Amino acid sequence: MANQNVSELKSPKRNKYALACSLLASMTSVLLGYDTGVMSGAVIYIKEDLKISDVQIEILVGTINIYSLVGAAIAGRTSDWIGRRYTIILASLIFFVGALLMGFAPNYWFLMFGRFVAGIGVGYALMIAPVYTAEVAPASCRGFFTSFPEVFINGGVLLCYISNYAFSKLPTKLGWQFMLGIGVIPSVLLGIGVLAMPESPRWLVMQGRLGDAKRVLD
Repeated sequence: MANQNVSELKSPKRNKYALACSLLASMTSVLLGYDTGVMSGAVIYIKEDLKISDVQIEILVGTINIYSLVGAAIAGRTSDWIGRRYTIILASLIFFVGALLMGFAPNYWFLMFGRFVAGIGVGYALMIAPVYTAEVAPASCRGFFTSFPEVFINGGVLLCYISNYAFSKLPTKLGWQFMLGIGVIPSVLLGIGVLAMPESPRWLVMQGRLGDAKRVLD
């Protein structure tokens, strides 16, 4: 029995379920990469269509960092209140609304409001993905699992460049609206997928739900 325990410590069993949950939670970072990078191509058509100045373009592009900071600051308290899992769903929902608003924006100020809403969702995603992953990952591979959000951020940037190229052939207004609005697709897929994930066992323990936490760990 002792030899068996030593053997298990030397070669920990890989938990494929925890891996799948960590991958799914980290997909929220796709929203961050996409929303940050998509403007690099969309602003060319936005400026031409809405007839806005360079300063307005700079504000439109740059303020995403401020909006996401607000979202990240609120997300910590939210995740302690409703749980990590539902915070991921909330992040997807907020980004979904923001992408819709940007995709149907008739003018600059409406677009700015959509950018604000999407930025809040990005901030939520930026905070909750590594928290959930760290809490659900086995200690033996926690470092590896928590690298997933960074990978998905770059994946989101790649998707936004593909989107920019694909929709650049459309008429000017339709092109940038599709570039921004198509972000609803990953948020919907993520929101649905999260329903199959368990709650973080650490959060369940914090709520005194020890039985539920044990079931998740098992």
